[in-house]
Amino acid sequence: MSAAFVSPVAVTRLEWRRLLVRPLAWVLAALTLAWLAWNFTLLLGSFLAGQIQRAGLPDGPGFTDLVAVPLLGQLAQLAFLVVPLLTMSMIAGDRRNGTLPLLFATGVPASRIVLGKYLAVLGWLLLWLALTLAMPLALTHATHLDWGKLAAATLGLGLMLATLGAVGMACSAFASHPAIAAAAALVIALALWGVNLGAQMAGINGGVINWLAMSTHLQPLLRGLVSSTDIVWFLLLTVLALALATRRLNADRERG
Repeated sequence: MSAAFVSPVAVTRLEWRRLLVRPLAWVLAALTLAWLAWNFTLLLGSFLAGQIQRAGLPDGPGFTDLVAVPLLGQLAQLAFLVVPLLTMSMIAGDRRNGTLPLLFATGVPASRIVLGKYLAVLGWLLLWLALTLAMPLALTHATHLDWGKLAAATLGLGLMLATLGAVGMACSAFASHPAIAAAAALVIALALWGVNLGAQMAGINGGVINWLAMSTHLQPLLRGLVSSTDIVWFLLLTVLALALATRRLNADRERG
């Protein structure tokens, strides 16, 4: 079969194997899941301690509002550090090790290289999200879950992880060293999250600057409000980042 017809799945499979043998991926998974499990225990303890006081409130917050969604919010905070570390070597590592020209020599289009590597990262991130989500789901039989709100929050976290993964891939494609890629991805992610802080301090809400901020689109999803505008924002940024990464790889291929 011609290399031009190689499926991105083949690249994904190769990159997934590389992720599995990298200590960094295992260390990140172990440390973050341990931290999330500890915080889940604290959130659950606080929820149980205040259960009597909330019993008299007919519309008071429940397990989903006080445990499940805050846990996903803590995963979102960790993602700003974890995703840049996970994606930094995806392309920059090949460039630094001199293996990128070998990848080009196979004839695989740059778009399939980027997509294949991205799908491997996305698979790791979604597995990370699923393992975190398993903590509150383990208590389904003992508590009442607001499935609609939990589904919206999970959708928001999935979209956020997908977008941060694409941004990390783009930074890795442009950087000459993995550490530079990680730093750039972290700065861009934080900028996207808080680009509207100045506008909010000035009392401006609902403007273009507010729309550009990631927090503007994630927070409604964490509250259980699903909007096509928020979903489209994440998808547009993901596609843009992957397109930039592909363009950079094409430029590298042309330069030889």
